[in-house]
Amino acid sequence: MGNTFKMTQNKILSGKVALVTGASRGIGKSIALSLGALGAEVVVNYSASDTSAEEVAKSINKSGGSSYKLKFDVSDEESVNNGINQIIKNSGKIDILINNAGITRDGLLMRMKESQWDEVLNTNLKGVFLCTKNVSRFMLKQRSGKIINITSIVGLIGNPGQANYAASKAGVIGFTKTCAKEFASRGIKVNAIAPGFIETEMTENLKTDDLLKMIPLGKLGSADQIASLVNFLVSSDASEYITGQTISIDGGMNM
Repeated sequence: MGNTFKMTQNKILSGKVALVTGASRGIGKSIALSLGALGAEVVVNYSASDTSAEEVAKSINKSGGSSYKLKFDVSDEESVNNGINQIIKNSGKIDILINNAGITRDGLLMRMKESQWDEVLNTNLKGVFLCTKNVSRFMLKQRSGKIINITSIVGLIGNPGQANYAASKAGVIGFTKTCAKEFASRGIKVNAIAPGFIETEMTENLKTDDLLKMIPLGKLGSADQIASLVNFLVSSDASEYITGQTISIDGGMNM
């Protein structure tokens, strides 16, 4: 499935500002497009893919939405501070934070280099910490906000060759629960989504036949399906009593 979201008449997120990290491709791109379709002003964060990020922002703007790209490194405190301050300067607030940026540096544990461990943990876990800490300062003041952390099925069940990735994504789940408890009294909801194997650039080099044997539904998921779940959590009245949860969307793998 491709990116199928279109601008609709129901701009339920009109007036809201959403930051999506790692939004230049894959799941982040689909989430950014879907939030734009619901009327949010979308900040497309990226660290390297300037052209791809520009295309995402342009797509939202051409469809009648509002978006701009913003480069900063989620694993670097100064970079995050500067990025968040720039959003506040440009947009005045942040209502929705989607912590999506993530990388893999796979390898069996006995062969894994310390640099591979550090790089993954710094982006996937420290990045969530830095972005949430900075954005929550403004959400706490306005006494509202939605934070969605993209974790992974691997953080729930593990996966050979991904000790660093599994540890980072499991850490995101614990972090999500703690933030949900800390922020609840200020009306801020914090949840995590744990995708299974999704058709993105990150999975295109994996052996599909082997993956399908692990998935009860027998097929890969799509980035748009993840984006639809994000939409529900940030825009539906039915989600207002949901916080601190990790919702799997994995074809039945985590059963």
